[in-house]
Amino acid sequence: MAAASANREGYPEAATKGPLVIARVGFIGLGAMGEPMARSLRRAGFEVTACVHRRRDALERLRADGVAEAEDPASLAAGSEVVVLCVPDAPQVEEALFGPRGVEAGAARGLLVIDMSTISPVATRRFAQRLANREVEFVDAPVSGGPVRAADGTLTIMVGASLAAFERAKPVLCAMGLPHHLGPVGMGETVKLVNQIIIANVMIANVEGLVFAREAGADLGEVCAVLASATASNYVLEKWLPRTWLAGTFEGGFALDLLRKDLAAALDAAKVANLPMPATGLAYQLYTSRCAKGDGALDYSAIAKAYDCNSGA
Repeated sequence: MAAASANREGYPEAATKGPLVIARVGFIGLGAMGEPMARSLRRAGFEVTACVHRRRDALERLRADGVAEAEDPASLAAGSEVVVLCVPDAPQVEEALFGPRGVEAGAARGLLVIDMSTISPVATRRFAQRLANREVEFVDAPVSGGPVRAADGTLTIMVGASLAAFERAKPVLCAMGLPHHLGPVGMGETVKLVNQIIIANVMIANVEGLVFAREAGADLGEVCAVLASATASNYVLEKWLPRTWLAGTFEGGFALDLLRKDLAAALDAAKVANLPMPATGLAYQLYTSRCAKGDGALDYSAIAKAYDCNSGA
C-alpha cells in the first residue's frame, strides 16, 4: 500500500511534498495516547502493524481501521521500516526494545526506532547507544497535547536525534503533529521534562492561590476573570482548571501519577547533572502524597484535594 503524504497546514515544507520514503510502521503501546496516534498514522496512509503491550481492546478497534497485528515486538520490527513506541516509562521501553522477543531481536540494520514515551533523558541516551551497536537509529520524540490532540494529529512533538535521523522520522512524526528538532538524542526528553516541571509547579501555584482567595471569601469566577489579564495569567488557569477542579471533576485529563512519574525522571536527570531543583522536589512529594491517597488515576488538578483537606472544605 503506497503511503500518502502527510499534508497538513503549518508543517515543514519538506515533510509535505512528494511520496513518503517510509511506508511500514510498527507501533508498540496503544494506551490513551498511542491508540489515536496509531490511527493518525493510518489516516496519513502508512501501513501500520501493532502488537499487544497491555491492551488488546485498543488493537481490536484499530484492526477496523486497517492496522495489522504482530505476535511480538521482534516480529513487528522485522516487518517494519520504523518502530514507534509510546509506553508509560523507561522500564517498559527497555522491555519492549531489549526483552527476549523485543525489537532488538528482530531489528535489521538501518531500522529507525522512535520513542514517543516520556522518560529520563539519561535512559534515552543509554537505549540509543545500545541500539547504535546494532546499527539501529534512535529518535526520542515525546509529545504534549493529550488524547484530544493525539486524535486530530496536532500534537506538539519534541525531538532529539541526529539531523539525518530527524529527516527520516519527519514524515512519520508529521502524521501525528508538529515536530520540533531540538538537538541530539535526549534533548526531546529534556524539553518535555521542562514542560512537565513547569506545569506541575504552575498547577500547585494556581490551586494554592485560588484556595487562598476562596477562603478569604472571594468569588473564584471573578478572580479568574481578573487574573486572565494580569501577570499571573497562564494556560492551566485559563484552559485546564475550568474543565477540571473548578468544574467539580477530576476525571479525564492528565493522570496525576503520570505527572509524578515525569517529575521523578526530571529529578533523576538533575541528579546526574548535579543540579538542585528544590521546587520540583517539593512538587514531587506533594503529588506523591495524593497518589498515596489513591488519587493517581485522577487529573493532576486533584492536588487541590490536599488544600481542601487543609482548609476543611
